[in-house]
Amino acid sequence: MSGNTLGNLFAVTNFGESHGPAIGCVIDGCPPGLALDAQDIQPDLDRRRPGTSQFVTQRNEADRVEILSGVYEGQTTGAPICLLIGNTDQRSHDYSDVAQTFRPGHADYTYWKKYGVRDPRGGGRASARLSAPTVAAGAVAKKWLLQQCGTTFRACLRQLGEIAIAFEDWAHVAGNPFFAPVADVSALQDYLGALRKRGDSCGARLHVQARGVPVGLGDPLYDRLDADIAKAMMGLNAVKGVEIGDGFASATHHGSTHGDALLPGGRFETNHDGGVLGGISTGQDLCVNVAVKPTSSILVPRQSVDVHDAPVQVLTRGRHDPCVGIRAAPILEALLALVVMEHALRQRALRGHL
Repeated sequence: MSGNTLGNLFAVTNFGESHGPAIGCVIDGCPPGLALDAQDIQPDLDRRRPGTSQFVTQRNEADRVEILSGVYEGQTTGAPICLLIGNTDQRSHDYSDVAQTFRPGHADYTYWKKYGVRDPRGGGRASARLSAPTVAAGAVAKKWLLQQCGTTFRACLRQLGEIAIAFEDWAHVAGNPFFAPVADVSALQDYLGALRKRGDSCGARLHVQARGVPVGLGDPLYDRLDADIAKAMMGLNAVKGVEIGDGFASATHHGSTHGDALLPGGRFETNHDGGVLGGISTGQDLCVNVAVKPTSSILVPRQSVDVHDAPVQVLTRGRHDPCVGIRAAPILEALLALVVMEHALRQRALRGHL
């Protein structure tokens, strides 16, 4: 199976299965001399991990990360960094009913058709659990970018199902299990509670941004910064839409108002283009919106077929997020950091500096 590596200069190869003994990644290309230990990575994994509230899957994984290589006496050496996260709370028997059938909206059918074999336990490689190594690698990229460029990353939930979430303050995001930028999340709690009782799920929309991005990142024509951002975001399970800046709303704009007016000192009056022009960063905030589809594993019976192409009804028991978007914020931050890291290293190689 190919397609498990993101990046070239900062290449992250993801490995493992949802119910295997462990998951992890290998980072090849991290610059030497970066002070690094597990505590630089663990906080982001704790933000993403399951079992943290009643509104997410109750699979109870500690997600403790081990650094197996690439660090000596507390510093990166330039050698590949292997990060390992053990799986400790698998319940593979929950998936015995779907081993011979295909869950609508899930990757069961396409994996079966492509590879002729699939791991039904938790979705195997198609599980959102494989986003944990991405978060771990993103934490390494975040630390380097903060030290070298002053770049920071943040994300929040802007819509849960039919409920649009007004933006109040970034300070609220860390104070609730929804990563929502509002003080009162009672409406979100009630909505998701009712959804869980019905055994159903919902989609979500999130906003992620990077601040302090150097000017000049991105390589037109086909390695544009925004193109690589879109590709990375679409690599996350359940993502069905990516917008850079104003995205699809740009179709309703006029040129007289959409173009971001330039001001002295490298400043801009607005940021409709989301910090990217011609595929190259402007130095403004990189602004990305992501749409996530509803969780496919639900308790509502649905029509499907089995491996013999016979019609069946499928419902999925087990522990699942009623909305995968709730835990997506730290994952989206990591993906954006990995893309910015890749392009920062390219720019340093091209110009000798950032």
